[in-house]
Amino acid sequence: MKRTYSILSALKLYLQPRLLVIGLLGVVSGLPLALTAGTLGIWLMEAGVDKTTIGLFASVATPYVLKFLWAPLVDQLRIPFLHRFGRRRSWLMVVQAVLVVCIIGLGFSHPEAAAGATALWALLLATASATQDIVIDAYRVEYLKPEDQGAGAAMVVFGYRIGLLLSGAGALYLAEYYSWQVAYVCMAALLPLGALAVLWAGEPAAKRPHKAAKMRFGAWLHHAVVEPFQEFLQRGGAFLILAFILFYKFGDALAGVMTGPFLIDIGFSKSDIATVVKTYGLAATLLGAFMGGILVARMPIMSALLICGILQMGSNLMFALQAVVGADIWLLMATITIENFSGGMGTAAFVAYISRLCNVQYTATQYALLSALASVGRVWLSTSGGWLAETLDWPLFFAASTLAAVPGLLLIYWLRKSMVQGR
Repeated sequence: MKRTYSILSALKLYLQPRLLVIGLLGVVSGLPLALTAGTLGIWLMEAGVDKTTIGLFASVATPYVLKFLWAPLVDQLRIPFLHRFGRRRSWLMVVQAVLVVCIIGLGFSHPEAAAGATALWALLLATASATQDIVIDAYRVEYLKPEDQGAGAAMVVFGYRIGLLLSGAGALYLAEYYSWQVAYVCMAALLPLGALAVLWAGEPAAKRPHKAAKMRFGAWLHHAVVEPFQEFLQRGGAFLILAFILFYKFGDALAGVMTGPFLIDIGFSKSDIATVVKTYGLAATLLGAFMGGILVARMPIMSALLICGILQMGSNLMFALQAVVGADIWLLMATITIENFSGGMGTAAFVAYISRLCNVQYTATQYALLSALASVGRVWLSTSGGWLAETLDWPLFFAASTLAAVPGLLLIYWLRKSMVQGR
């Protein structure tokens, strides 16, 4: 009976209308990413674009790292004529309209004849998508109660992965049976679901009056840009918190950047990877995200982060075992189950932690800054993975990636010991 009650409680937690809205926002947040990354790369290859140029297309993702630079504008500026819908909802309506235009524009570009124009559309799409992420993250943090942030983080991960699946596998199926233009138009048609969701759900309660419009530019700049950073850095242990955000998922990212090449190198086929890592692995990630949300709801956030961090670190050792055994499909399923499940748990707990750090007066700016810092660890620090894998053999590489998770765990210990856990 107790177990049944726990399952029903978990289902009840995630089926709240507020959390379903957040899940739908996660879908539209994840939808544009593959359209400028994996899906676009396949289209470019099919169109005959050379591999060097395809590699350069990865740089269109730069706005996701730099989004904190214009987050103050999203946090403070009111949209003319639409501001009656509320600050967050009006921004989301405008950004999604821009996204629809950019996706259709990208879909009707001709990479085989004008790769530069395709790249420009992709860059504009990534910029609009990064801006949408700023709005959605701020809406989620303000819309949910503090005790629901863990479950909300899990729903964001769930929705985001579904969005990636739609714009990845879904768009490829449409392109295969129809055309790339049809695929991109269909993806664009799904985006307004986000605006409809927030129009139904309502604007989060206003946390402060909009006074930016009455300020001189210098005062506004201080209010919109300096104050959010100043407020955070004045907290006790601010730099310790920033270091933790940078390193918490470093070991996970270091292993992840070389997972594909590793699996090919030891003898797995692309279809093996597609079936086990991409499809089956998605289910493990989503289940882990839901469990992470429940964990955050039932224990202190730092304890949840510690448990998830240990599981993430241990999952890297499964890849070391895989390297010793070789291309065994059943072991790969076990490895991906443990790695994706623990990674999903860690992501849910991590997103919940970052959400709790944000002062509601500067939600968009502070969340964009903290999530961008987390991206720096994933994008830049993990670039040493290729060199490490080339220098060491695969078992030693994954053992090294396990050790790379230790600084993040030690920082949790120091944060708990000093009682510095954010706000």
